[in-house]
Amino acid sequence: MTGGEGAAQGFTGQGLAARARELAANRVPFVHAKVVRAQVPTSAHPGDEAIVLADGAIDGFVGGVCAENSVRTAALGALRDGGSVLLRVLPEGADTFPESPGARIVVNPCLAGGALEIFLEPMLPPPLIEVVGRTPVADAFVALADVLGYATSRALPGPLPEHTAAVVVASHGRDEEAALRAALDAGVGHIALVAGRRRGTAVLDGLGLTEAERSRISTPAGLDIGARSAPEVALSLLAEFVAVLRAGGG
Repeated sequence: MTGGEGAAQGFTGQGLAARARELAANRVPFVHAKVVRAQVPTSAHPGDEAIVLADGAIDGFVGGVCAENSVRTAALGALRDGGSVLLRVLPEGADTFPESPGARIVVNPCLAGGALEIFLEPMLPPPLIEVVGRTPVADAFVALADVLGYATSRALPGPLPEHTAAVVVASHGRDEEAALRAALDAGVGHIALVAGRRRGTAVLDGLGLTEAERSRISTPAGLDIGARSAPEVALSLLAEFVAVLRAGGG
């Protein structure tokens, strides 16, 4: 089933919840759509819900084909923008629902009648950070990242997971060069090397990097907060990642 061509599938209740858990576990972005108000005549009822995928496929039910097309378009916009939307789907010439902040109204001339109010919530996987090393700093980073809701992995020296947002190398000399090279080759948005200024420079010199590649690696990594303990260093690394992420670079 693809794009705007597919019809909604018959997932309801627990089946739809299981599908949502499966998608989340596999880090697949989707939009959860739920009917919160309906005016007769309409085929959907409050509580009807569906999942909309990035290719436009819909699992579940939020109305007939006319309403479904409006939901698909709005859901793809919500996935792109990352914000929730209260969608009001109205037939031509209908009285509108009262205006409220955060709502989007679409007039669908092919609706046979009635009106729908559907809440669209993007379910986006959290940023994934590859952590290299089994050091106190690396372990503290994983623990703090979990508190902030970020996902972490320790896949290197194996293949990097798809859509890795950052690689933090905190291995104190072990496998640093290979990890940095893998992160550069994968096009990772933020690469951090935990090392002193002199040693960090020596590691980058040894890799024979281009100036463009060198500029993509932060070392000494982390914001300067006067960190001394391993958890404080991890906090400075996460603060740097958050700054890069919110600036659009992660």
